[in-house]
Amino acid sequence: MKLKTVDGGWNPYLAGALIGLLSIVSVLATTSLLGKTSYLGASTTFVRAAGLLERSVAVNHVIDNEYFTKEKVRIDWQFMLVAGIFIGALISSKTDRSFKAEAVPPVWNERFGASAGKRAAGAFLGGIVAMMGARMADGCPSGHGLSGMMQLSMSSLVALILFFGSGMVAARLIYGRRR
Repeated sequence: MKLKTVDGGWNPYLAGALIGLLSIVSVLATTSLLGKTSYLGASTTFVRAAGLLERSVAVNHVIDNEYFTKEKVRIDWQFMLVAGIFIGALISSKTDRSFKAEAVPPVWNERFGASAGKRAAGAFLGGIVAMMGARMADGCPSGHGLSGMMQLSMSSLVALILFFGSGMVAARLIYGRRR
Protein backbone atom coordinates (compact mmCIF):
# COMPACT_ATOMS: atom_id res chain seq x y z
CA MET A 1 0.00 0.00 0.00
CA LYS A 2 1.38 3.38 -1.00
CA LEU A 3 1.57 6.13 1.61
CA LYS A 4 0.61 8.81 -0.92
CA THR A 5 -1.84 9.00 -3.80
CA VAL A 6 -1.02 10.09 -7.34
CA ASP A 7 -1.81 13.75 -6.56
CA GLY A 8 0.51 13.65 -3.52
CA GLY A 9 -2.21 13.44 -0.85
CA TRP A 10 -2.40 10.77 1.82
CA ASN A 11 -3.76 7.36 0.86
CA PRO A 12 -7.36 7.36 2.20
CA TYR A 13 -7.26 3.67 3.14
CA LEU A 14 -4.12 4.11 5.20
CA ALA A 15 -5.45 7.31 6.79
CA GLY A 16 -8.75 5.55 7.61
CA ALA A 17 -6.93 2.60 9.17
CA LEU A 18 -4.83 4.97 11.29
CA ILE A 19 -7.95 6.81 12.47
CA GLY A 20 -9.53 3.47 13.35
CA LEU A 21 -6.47 2.55 15.41
CA LEU A 22 -6.57 5.97 17.10
CA SER A 23 -10.23 5.37 18.00
CA ILE A 24 -9.42 2.04 19.61
CA VAL A 25 -6.42 3.44 21.48
CA SER A 26 -8.48 6.41 22.74
CA VAL A 27 -11.18 4.11 24.12
CA LEU A 28 -8.63 1.86 25.81
CA ALA A 29 -6.63 4.78 27.21
CA THR A 30 -9.61 6.73 28.55
CA THR A 31 -11.18 3.61 30.03
CA SER A 32 -8.02 2.69 31.90
CA LEU A 33 -7.01 6.26 32.87
CA LEU A 34 -10.39 7.85 33.58
CA GLY A 35 -12.31 4.77 34.66
CA LYS A 36 -15.04 5.48 32.09
CA THR A 37 -15.20 5.03 28.35
CA SER A 38 -14.79 8.18 26.29
CA TYR A 39 -14.96 8.34 22.50
CA LEU A 40 -13.52 10.57 19.80
CA GLY A 41 -15.52 13.67 18.95
CA ALA A 42 -15.03 17.39 18.51
CA SER A 43 -18.28 19.37 18.79
CA THR A 44 -18.45 19.20 22.60
CA THR A 45 -15.01 20.77 22.73
CA PHE A 46 -16.32 23.91 21.02
CA VAL A 47 -19.12 24.15 23.61
CA ARG A 48 -16.52 23.83 26.36
CA ALA A 49 -14.37 26.52 24.71
CA ALA A 50 -17.40 28.84 24.56
CA GLY A 51 -18.05 28.15 28.23
CA LEU A 52 -14.43 28.91 29.13
CA LEU A 53 -14.55 32.19 27.21
CA GLU A 54 -17.89 33.15 28.69
CA ARG A 55 -16.71 32.23 32.19
CA SER A 56 -13.98 34.86 31.87
CA VAL A 57 -16.61 37.62 31.55
CA ALA A 58 -19.80 36.19 33.13
CA VAL A 59 -18.95 33.59 35.77
CA ASN A 60 -22.46 33.35 37.24
CA HIS A 61 -24.04 32.80 33.85
CA VAL A 62 -21.86 29.76 33.21
CA ILE A 63 -22.42 28.39 36.72
CA ASP A 64 -26.20 28.83 36.42
CA ASN A 65 -26.44 27.50 32.86
CA GLU A 66 -27.62 23.88 32.90
CA TYR A 67 -26.13 23.22 29.46
CA PHE A 68 -22.65 24.32 30.52
CA THR A 69 -22.98 22.38 33.77
CA LYS A 70 -23.89 19.24 31.85
CA GLU A 71 -20.96 19.69 29.44
CA LYS A 72 -18.50 20.36 32.30
CA VAL A 73 -16.60 23.41 31.10
CA ARG A 74 -12.94 22.36 31.20
CA ILE A 75 -9.88 21.60 29.15
CA ASP A 76 -9.64 17.83 28.78
CA TRP A 77 -8.11 15.28 26.44
CA GLN A 78 -10.75 15.94 23.74
CA PHE A 79 -9.91 19.65 23.90
CA MET A 80 -6.28 18.72 23.23
CA LEU A 81 -7.42 16.38 20.43
CA VAL A 82 -9.00 19.32 18.59
CA ALA A 83 -5.76 21.28 18.92
CA GLY A 84 -3.96 18.18 17.64
CA ILE A 85 -6.26 17.99 14.61
CA PHE A 86 -5.11 21.46 13.59
CA ILE A 87 -1.44 20.69 14.24
CA GLY A 88 -1.65 17.28 12.53
CA ALA A 89 -3.37 18.74 9.47
CA LEU A 90 -0.69 21.41 9.23
CA ILE A 91 2.11 18.86 9.52
CA SER A 92 0.57 16.48 6.97
CA SER A 93 -0.07 19.29 4.48
CA LYS A 94 3.52 20.43 4.88
CA THR A 95 4.91 16.91 4.45
CA ASP A 96 2.91 16.22 1.28
CA ARG A 97 3.59 19.76 0.02
CA SER A 98 -0.11 20.59 -0.39
CA PHE A 99 -0.13 23.50 2.10
CA LYS A 100 -1.29 26.81 0.65
CA ALA A 101 -2.23 29.96 2.54
CA GLU A 102 -5.14 31.41 0.60
CA ALA A 103 -7.91 33.72 1.71
CA VAL A 104 -10.19 32.64 -1.13
CA PRO A 105 -9.96 29.09 -2.54
CA PRO A 106 -10.19 28.76 -6.34
CA VAL A 107 -13.57 26.97 -6.26
CA TRP A 108 -15.09 29.77 -4.16
CA ASN A 109 -13.45 32.44 -6.34
CA GLU A 110 -14.91 30.86 -9.49
CA ARG A 111 -18.43 30.84 -8.10
CA PHE A 112 -18.59 33.93 -5.84
CA GLY A 113 -15.62 36.14 -6.69
CA ALA A 114 -12.38 37.08 -4.96
CA SER A 115 -13.84 38.88 -1.91
CA ALA A 116 -12.07 37.63 1.22
CA GLY A 117 -14.76 39.28 3.37
CA LYS A 118 -17.55 37.43 1.59
CA ARG A 119 -15.60 34.17 1.97
CA ALA A 120 -15.01 34.81 5.70
CA ALA A 121 -18.70 35.62 6.25
CA GLY A 122 -19.73 32.46 4.38
CA ALA A 123 -17.32 30.33 6.40
CA PHE A 124 -18.48 31.90 9.68
CA LEU A 125 -22.18 31.43 8.92
CA GLY A 126 -21.55 27.90 7.66
CA GLY A 127 -19.70 27.12 10.88
CA ILE A 128 -22.63 28.36 12.95
CA VAL A 129 -25.08 26.19 11.00
CA ALA A 130 -22.78 23.15 11.22
CA MET A 131 -22.25 23.57 14.98
CA MET A 132 -25.97 24.00 15.63
CA GLY A 133 -26.65 20.86 13.61
CA ALA A 134 -23.94 18.94 15.44
CA ARG A 135 -25.31 19.94 18.83
CA MET A 136 -28.90 19.10 17.78
CA ALA A 137 -27.69 15.69 16.56
CA ASP A 138 -25.88 15.27 19.91
CA GLY A 139 -22.57 14.91 18.13
CA CYS A 140 -20.51 15.86 15.13
CA PRO A 141 -19.66 13.78 12.05
CA SER A 142 -16.44 12.59 13.71
CA GLY A 143 -18.28 11.57 16.86
CA HIS A 144 -21.07 9.78 15.03
CA GLY A 145 -18.93 8.54 12.15
CA LEU A 146 -15.99 7.23 14.14
CA SER A 147 -17.25 6.53 17.63
CA GLY A 148 -20.90 5.80 16.89
CA MET A 149 -20.17 3.48 13.99
CA MET A 150 -17.47 1.76 16.05
CA GLN A 151 -20.30 0.88 18.47
CA LEU A 152 -22.68 -0.07 15.60
CA SER A 153 -25.09 2.66 16.72
CA MET A 154 -28.14 2.92 14.46
CA SER A 155 -28.69 6.59 15.40
CA SER A 156 -25.09 7.33 14.37
CA LEU A 157 -25.64 5.60 11.04
CA VAL A 158 -28.74 7.72 10.42
CA ALA A 159 -26.92 10.90 11.54
CA LEU A 160 -23.94 10.12 9.32
CA ILE A 161 -26.14 9.50 6.28
CA LEU A 162 -27.92 12.80 6.94
CA PHE A 163 -24.61 14.67 7.44
CA PHE A 164 -23.24 13.44 4.12
CA GLY A 165 -26.53 13.79 2.25
CA SER A 166 -27.06 17.34 3.51
CA GLY A 167 -23.47 18.22 2.64
CA MET A 168 -23.91 16.92 -0.89
CA VAL A 169 -27.14 18.86 -1.39
CA ALA A 170 -25.61 22.05 0.06
CA ALA A 171 -22.48 21.70 -2.11
CA ARG A 172 -24.64 21.21 -5.19
CA LEU A 173 -26.77 24.26 -4.37
CA ILE A 174 -23.78 26.47 -3.53
CA TYR A 175 -21.29 25.38 -6.17
CA GLY A 176 -23.48 23.86 -8.87
CA ARG A 177 -22.35 20.99 -11.07
CA ARG A 178 -18.60 20.62 -11.59
CA ARG A 179 -17.37 20.40 -15.18
